[in-house]
Amino acid sequence: MFEISIPRIKRYALILGVVGTVVALLTRGAKDASGFVVGASLAFVTIESWSRLAASLNPEAASKPSVGASGVFLAVRYLLIAAAIYATVKVLGVTPLAMLLGLFVSFAAVVVELIQQSSKR
Repeated sequence: MFEISIPRIKRYALILGVVGTVVALLTRGAKDASGFVVGASLAFVTIESWSRLAASLNPEAASKPSVGASGVFLAVRYLLIAAAIYATVKVLGVTPLAMLLGLFVSFAAVVVELIQQSSKR
């Protein structure tokens, strides 16, 4: 059975965000690197919001966040993400692809965690 670790996923997301930002900076320049940073930051917030929602549903947790608040934030974050993408693309002139790649950091961090867990078996 897999034992997914949220702190490890967050650590992988941070590492992937930093590496992706450096690669974007070296290959595409400062504007796209800043777009990648914004996307990766939003991805990190996504990981946090999903983990809070999961924690609120755990009946064995000693202190848990409100299910309603976690659910509302999970829904509102899409509006926040859309606003951040619009502002970053329009104000900074970042290509949407750079931000999109940054948003995939959360997915990549989960994949790294799954690969790491399956290699332990």
